Amino acid sequence: MTDFILVRHGETVWHAENRYAGRADVALTERGLRQADDLGAWAKGQQIHAVYTSPLTRARLTAAPAARALHLEPRIDERLYELDFGDGEGLTIAEMAERFPERQAAFLRRPVTDHLPGGNDPRVAAAQAKACLEEIAAEFPGGRILIVAHNALFRVMLCDLLGIDLDDYRRVFPFLDNGTLTEVRLSGGQASLLRFNAPTPPVPAPAPH
Repeated sequence: MTDFILVRHGETVWHAENRYAGRADVALTERGLRQADDLGAWAKGQQIHAVYTSPLTRARLTAAPAARALHLEPRIDERLYELDFGDGEGLTIAEMAERFPERQAAFLRRPVTDHLPGGNDPRVAAAQAKACLEEIAAEFPGGRILIVAHNALFRVMLCDLLGIDLDDYRRVFPFLDNGTLTEVRLSGGQASLLRFNAPTPPVPAPAPH
């Protein structure tokens, strides 16, 4: 049995404008940096055996305070990259509708089968991320692992783990907010979702002397 705490990275300058950020290395906002610090403060009191992160800067910066608090070196794994949104990269849904309305409408109906033009296949990304978790579980049986990565990747991976049609990921998991905690348990080849999109609990103030 291995437990995974999945954390979506902090807010970026594109997310503040509701723009699709896939493989582009977009910077964190000041709020995103505070979310990273909040995660680090929370992690200080946790029993976590390893920290994994996507190669993208926004994920690595979000993971860094937690890794320092835990005295762990973050492990970077390319299977944790965000989905590639292709021609939709950096655009809002409204801008996509102006530039390629038919493909945008198909994406909204079936976001995996009809993924955005120029992007990667979310089914492949989900399978790679699932394999990553299974390898980590084999290395850390009975462990608790922190993974900092990305919104769409986590949602398609969860569908793959839980046996849900990947085209339903936007309906089943409509929101995954920046800096939130999602916990999954892998045990005996089965996955259980323990919590989803939970805010980082506030760190209690020290008791007065």
